[in-house]
Amino acid sequence: MNTPWDINSAISLYNIDRWGSGYFTINPKGHISVLPTLNPSTPIDLTELVEEAKQRGLNFPMVLRFQDLLRHRVERINLSFAEAISEMGYRSLYRGVFPIKVNQLREVVEEIMDAGKPFHFGIEAGSKPELLAALAIHKDPESLIICNGYKDALFIQNALLGSKLGKKVIMVVEKLEELFQIIQVSQEMGVEPMIGMRVRLSAKGAGKWATSGGENAKFGLSTSDLVAASNTLKEKGLAHCLRLVHFHVGSQVPDIGTIKRAAREAARFYAKLAKMGHTMGYLDVGGGLGVDYDGSRTAFESSMNYSLAEYARDIVWNVMDVCDSEKVEHPVLISESGRAIVAHHSVLVVEAFGSIEKDKARVKAVPTPNDPKQVSDILELQKTITALNWAETLHDAQQIKEQSQAMFELGLLELESKAKIEQAYWQIAQQVVTFTKEAKYIPDEVRELEISLGDQYVCNFSVFQSLLDHWALGQLFPVMPIDRLECFPDRNATLVDITCDSDGKMSKFIDLHDVKDTLPLHQLTPGEPYLIGFFLMGAYQDIMGDLHNLSAGSMKPTSFWTRTRTAAGTSRKRWKAPPLRTCSKSSSGTRPSSCAR
Repeated sequence: MNTPWDINSAISLYNIDRWGSGYFTINPKGHISVLPTLNPSTPIDLTELVEEAKQRGLNFPMVLRFQDLLRHRVERINLSFAEAISEMGYRSLYRGVFPIKVNQLREVVEEIMDAGKPFHFGIEAGSKPELLAALAIHKDPESLIICNGYKDALFIQNALLGSKLGKKVIMVVEKLEELFQIIQVSQEMGVEPMIGMRVRLSAKGAGKWATSGGENAKFGLSTSDLVAASNTLKEKGLAHCLRLVHFHVGSQVPDIGTIKRAAREAARFYAKLAKMGHTMGYLDVGGGLGVDYDGSRTAFESSMNYSLAEYARDIVWNVMDVCDSEKVEHPVLISESGRAIVAHHSVLVVEAFGSIEKDKARVKAVPTPNDPKQVSDILELQKTITALNWAETLHDAQQIKEQSQAMFELGLLELESKAKIEQAYWQIAQQVVTFTKEAKYIPDEVRELEISLGDQYVCNFSVFQSLLDHWALGQLFPVMPIDRLECFPDRNATLVDITCDSDGKMSKFIDLHDVKDTLPLHQLTPGEPYLIGFFLMGAYQDIMGDLHNLSAGSMKPTSFWTRTRTAAGTSRKRWKAPPLRTCSKSSSGTRPSSCAR
C-alpha cells in the first residue's frame, strides 16, 4: 500500500509539535532537530550529535543533555511569574526554588543555579545529603533554601549553620514534633530559626501522585496542629519566626482547577496566620506544575490542560484575591517546579539491533503429502483473501489455527506442519489489518489483531535503569525514531530491553486520544543502525535508576552535554560530561572508587 508521506506527516503521527513545546521538530533530512532556545536559526541535528558522541567513544544507551534548554526553562518560569505579577498588580515578588530530588546531578543543579542568578532562584532540599549539597552550591544571599522532609537534630543543626552563614534557610515543619525539636536545637545553638508550616489541605490532586495531597496525606499539619504550633511559638516568644506557609498537592498535576483550589485554600491559611500575629512573608505553592508528555493538552494524567503562563496567572490572582479580602499584605510567592524545569533538557537514545516479527516468512509454505488438510486449507485462504471477504477468511483461519493447536497437543501434528499453519495465519492477519487501515470503523477484533501482530524491537538498554517510572508507575514518555522520518514507518512494534527480566519492555505509548499499545517504526535494515529517542526524560529518571542485577554495567547511560550560543561568530560547543558520569560497573559488580560521588 502506497501511503502519501512527508515530514509534516511524521510530525503529526508522533505529535512532536504538541509535546515538543517548540524545542523539538523534524528537519528536511528526516532527523529530529532540537531548538534549545526556541530560536529556529540555531537547530541541533540529533542524528549528527549522536554520531559526534560515538566518535568521542560514547556508547549506547546515551543521554543527550541540552544546557541552553535547561537555562531557557529556568528563565521561562521566572519570566512567567514576573509577567503575571506585573499584569495583576501583585504587590510582592516571586522567588522560585529547584527541588534537588528531581535531578541531583551536579552539572544540572549548577546550570540551574547559574541560570537563576538574575532572578534570585533558590534551592529546595528534602534530606540531609541534599541540604549539604544545597548549602555548598548556594551563593546568592537573596535566594532561598527551603528545607522539606523529615528533620532530625543533625538536619536542623546544619540548616541553622546555613542561617549563621547569612543564607535564607527556611525549615518547613511537616509534623508537629519537628517544631519542638527546631525550637530546642535553635536555643542550644543561639540561632533564631526561620520556620515554615506545611498545611494539609482538603484540596486534593489527581493522577499518579494524588496521594501527596489531601486530608490523608503523609505530610502536613492539620488545622488543629497549626493552631497548636502557633500557640507554642507565641509561648516561646518566637511568633515572629513563623515566616512561611507551604502546601503540596502532588507531582504532575494535570488539572488547573486543582491548583486554583489549593492556592486559594493555602492563601486563606496564610492570611489567618498573619492575622494571628505572625510575621509571615512567604507562601510556597510547592510542586505540581505539569509536563505535557502526550501533547493532548487535557486533564489526562500524562498531560496538563493549562500553560505555564496560565499557571502563574492563576496562582498570582487567587493568592492576591484572598489576601486582599483578608486585608493582608501580599506574600513572596515560591514554587518548587522541578519537573517542568528539567524534563525537556534530557533525551535518551538507544539502538534497536534486532526484531521479532510474527508475519515474517521463515519456512517454505508449500503443502506436502505428509501435511494434514488444514495446511492446504489455510494456504488457500491466504491466496483468496480480498478486501470484501477478509472477515470470513479471518474467522476460517482462526478456526484452522485452533484445530491445529488441539491436534499438536494430542500428538497428531508435526512441527513442520504447525509452523506452516501459524506462518500463514499471521500473514492473513497482516492482510486483514492492511485492508481495514483506511476504514472509518475498525472492529475491535481487528484492533486486537493489530496489537498481536506488533513486532518486538530489541534495544540495548534497561527499562529498570533508564525508564523506572514507566515500569513502576506506567508513566508515559514520548518515544520515536530520531531519523528516517522522511520515510513511512511500515512496522508497529513494542520495545524490549536486553535484561534477564520479562518486565523489561515498553508496550504503552502516547497518543492524542488514548494510550497506544504499539509504536510506528521502520523496518530494520541489516548492518544499519536504527536509533530510537525517549524524550522529556530529565525529571527523576536520571537519578532513580541504579546498577543492579537486572541491568549490566554497560547499560548505564553515558551523558553528552551540548551548549548553543547565538552570538555572532560564536560556534556551537559540545563536550562530554566528566569521567565519573560515564563509568561502567567494575568486574566485582560495584562502582569503581574513582566514580564515588
